[in-house]
Amino acid sequence: MSKYDPLWEWIAQNCDDSVKLSFEEIEKIAGVPLDHSFLNAKKELKEYGFCVGKISMKEKTVFFGKGNSI
Repeated sequence: MSKYDPLWEWIAQNCDDSVKLSFEEIEKIAGVPLDHSFLNAKKELKEYGFCVGKISMKEKTVFFGKGNSI
């Protein structure tokens, strides 16, 4: 079990194709602070049919998309 499972489940249940979330929104959904472990854990999202796309440090956002469409 990953500390990001609540985030992965939320994305799978609430997104049709893609979504862009702020770091703050991700922390609220996941219930944990966003840290460097996110970069290692992001591959887990493939089990839910989605993948992590662009991570913008400037905008403090992460783009998530369905399958390999991003």
